[in-house]
Formats: sequence, C-alpha cells, structure tokens
Amino acid sequence: MNFTHPLILASNSPRRRELLKQAGFTFDVFVRDFDESYPEEMPAEQVAEFLAVKKNKNYRELLDEQVVITADTTVILGHQVLNKPTDHSEAYRMLKSLSGNTHQVICGVCISSPSKQIAFTEITEVTFGQISDEEINFYIEEYQPFDKAGAYGIQEWIGQAKVVSIKGSYFNVMGLPTHKVYEVLKSEFKDQI
Repeated sequence: MNFTHPLILASNSPRRRELLKQAGFTFDVFVRDFDESYPEEMPAEQVAEFLAVKKNKNYRELLDEQVVITADTTVILGHQVLNKPTDHSEAYRMLKSLSGNTHQVICGVCISSPSKQIAFTEITEVTFGQISDEEINFYIEEYQPFDKAGAYGIQEWIGQAKVVSIKGSYFNVMGLPTHKVYEVLKSEFKDQI
C-alpha cells in the first residue's frame, strides 16, 4: 500500500519491521530514545497502549506530514507485567513462571497523522506446556531473549516446542497485530493512502 504521505514505523523491533513489510506496506523506520516509564498504579492491561501513545507523542513533535505507527508489547501473568529481562537470571525467572501457565500478550498500537490519532489494544492468550530447567537454560543461552517482553519470542524454538495453545493473533505475540493495523490504516487513514 502506498500513502500520499510517508508512513513511518517508529520502532527498533526487527520483528515489527518484518511484519509490516510482509503486510504489504512501504515505510521508513525512525527511532529515537524514549522513556518507557508508566504510572505504578496503572492496571497492567493498560500499560502497552499507554506507552504506544506516549511514544507516538514523542515522535509527533519531530514529524509533520507523516503517518506514524508506534507500538508496545507487554506480557502479563496474573496482574504482573513481565518486561524485557535484564540478564540470564531474570529471563530464567520469567520463563519458569510462564511454564505450564496461560498468560496474556498485549500489544498497544498508536497510529497518528497531523489531523488524527487512533490508539487500540490487541490481546492474545498464550499457554505454555511445562518447561524444564534444562530447556529454559538452553533457550536463554541459544536465543538470548533479552530484547523481548516476557523473555521469549514465539517464532523461536520455545514457541515451536512449548506453546500448546494460542487464543488470538499469532502476529500480535510477535509484536504487531497486523490485521488490526491494516484495517485501521485502510479505514481511518484512507485519505492518505
């Protein structure tokens, strides 16, 4: 899809870039540093969309005619947000807690142009089978999942070997609900396509 105004993906994530490309969009990537803090009292289910909107405002200051897409993904177990792990031991604890349990992957997306802003949340439920300590350590050592919320990438070995069910969008778990992004761009930003 071609836009009369440039489409910007404001994300460091190689997975989001690949998903948007596979969905048929032509876009540029623009990245800048961003403070990913959020209010401690905020319900876990609202964090991803809050951060996506906050990121979008951060980019809107610098960009004029472009349509800007920002996103944030959180992994939630119970009411606890599992962010990106800082080291091996934190990744181990996260994966150990996900083992044999169902968790939510929530992707918040914000799409804006100079005249409008649309934000939304997509939720996918993921259930892992039991993961042994040996398997957890193998995954962390081989795949280094330190840039991924919840310490895993569903497209990697752990997703293939240990995910027993998914309720919702697989691509959402990878980092971008492409079906919803496509629909919002097509319906809400059609004057710029």
